[in-house]
Amino acid sequence: MSVPAPSAAPPGQPKKAAAAAWIGSALEYYDFFIYGSAAALIFPDVFFDESDPATATLLSLATFGVAYAARPVGALFLGHYGDRVGRKKIMVFTLMLMGLSTFLIGCLPTRDQVGTLAPVLLVLCRVLQGISAAGEQASAGSMTLEHAPSHRRGFFTSFTLSGTQGGQLIATLVFIPVASLPEDQLLSWGWRVPFWMSVAVAVVGYVIRRKLDETPAFEQQAATEGVVKMPLLVLLREHWADVLRVIAGALVASVSTIFTVWALSYATSDAVGMSRTSMLWVGALANLVALAAIPLWATLSDRIGRRPVFLAGAAGSAGMMFLYLWSISTGSYPLTMLLGILTFGVVYSAANGVWPSFYGEMFTTRVRLSGMAIGTQIGFAIAGFAVTFAAEIAGPDGDDWSSVALFTAALCVPPVIAALTARETAKVPTESLGTHAQGKRSERESVSA
Repeated sequence: MSVPAPSAAPPGQPKKAAAAAWIGSALEYYDFFIYGSAAALIFPDVFFDESDPATATLLSLATFGVAYAARPVGALFLGHYGDRVGRKKIMVFTLMLMGLSTFLIGCLPTRDQVGTLAPVLLVLCRVLQGISAAGEQASAGSMTLEHAPSHRRGFFTSFTLSGTQGGQLIATLVFIPVASLPEDQLLSWGWRVPFWMSVAVAVVGYVIRRKLDETPAFEQQAATEGVVKMPLLVLLREHWADVLRVIAGALVASVSTIFTVWALSYATSDAVGMSRTSMLWVGALANLVALAAIPLWATLSDRIGRRPVFLAGAAGSAGMMFLYLWSISTGSYPLTMLLGILTFGVVYSAANGVWPSFYGEMFTTRVRLSGMAIGTQIGFAIAGFAVTFAAEIAGPDGDDWSSVALFTAALCVPPVIAALTARETAKVPTESLGTHAQGKRSERESVSA
């Protein structure tokens, strides 16, 4: 039995949902990404043993990956409740948890003050960040997709990811003046300021998201067929192949983590010697371009389909990472700036802007948040630790950029395969999404009225 078509969203609600997704994701991922900048530039000196800089950097980058390891666990919990109680409540919860954990990082004692307890506390806070991030994009993506007109789902859901890029841009801009502080001020109090600002992040995000309506699709599902008692069981029984596709597709996020964290660490190392501030500007301008590119790629996907746009982004990013890391190795800042913008701002944005609609359209309303959350967060967990593996692959001097580029390109192969084997869903009505996976099975199974 197919799910009845949801009632139309109130006038202006799709735009309101997209705005809430953009602003909330921007504020939440501001918190998440300032950790990446700090892990590459500051935490090796503050939380880890300074006697061996290479090991300290490796350990610091490993803590960046810890949040990604926590994300699949958070996805199981938040995906379950998002399909049980609705998208809005999860969006508010994730924002508040991220704000609290980020503020606490800014309050942590350093290794000089409390010894090995300092990195332990840092890891615990990073785990909380990971749990929060696990439900953010899936809930925001589900919210915008289910509010959007069927013929513009790609455009509206892309605001979740342009918000993420906006948060990364804000985080980078905040760190530029911080990174330019004198060394003693930077390592004593300067690095804490961006983390303390998360209090404002949480307050603003809460005010915006608490006013958002639940989606008509979810309300219709709850009022007619009922919500799923155990979304995970239904998901794995009826949508297991699509979950695997999402996991494989999510590996494309390795391009983002390598670009944002490892390349920043490499460029500012003794092997290359670029300044912190100049490299932060590369990331800032690339994200600024991405803010414009993401909705344009998403609009194109509404016209020609999700698969070709996602494929172009995934395959193109594999090649562009070779050029970008090579440009850093030359020490040429103008070349690095140009290729950084093209790689991250333009090419990667094709895959990045389309995946919320591409993945979300694989599932029915009753398990959409679970499917997106679990699939993406397992893939993102691998992508998060790509930074740690890159630091190992780069060798003892941290300058084997070609091996890192090859490693990143290899991680782009599964997303290409996932897209090639997926169905095209851009023209499928919202109420019919995901029904291919159910065959003749009644959707009344495993649900409660």
